Amino acid sequence: MRLTALVSGTVQGVGYRRYVQRYARDLGLSGSAENMLDGRVEVVAEGPEEALARLLHWLRRGPPHARVDDVQTQYSEATGLEGFHMY
Repeated sequence: MRLTALVSGTVQGVGYRRYVQRYARDLGLSGSAENMLDGRVEVVAEGPEEALARLLHWLRRGPPHARVDDVQTQYSEATGLEGFHMY
C-alpha cells in the first residue's frame, strides 16, 4: 500500500524530514520526504498497512522542535519504490 501525506505546521528547518526518514527505515518502508515550496512536507511511503499506520501516528507528532498542525492523507496502490530518500 502507498501513503501520501502532506504535513503542515512548523515542519521545515526543524529536522522533520530526517526523523521521518529514520523512522520509516526502521519500519521497513520505502519512499521519500520532501520540503514543498508552501512550507509543508510531503511524505510518500510504501509498505505494509500496519507499518504505514505507525508512520502516520508519528507524522502527526513529529520531532521535538516541530509543530504539526494538519496531516492530509491519501492511500493508493504501491508502485514499487525502493529505499527512503529526502529531497
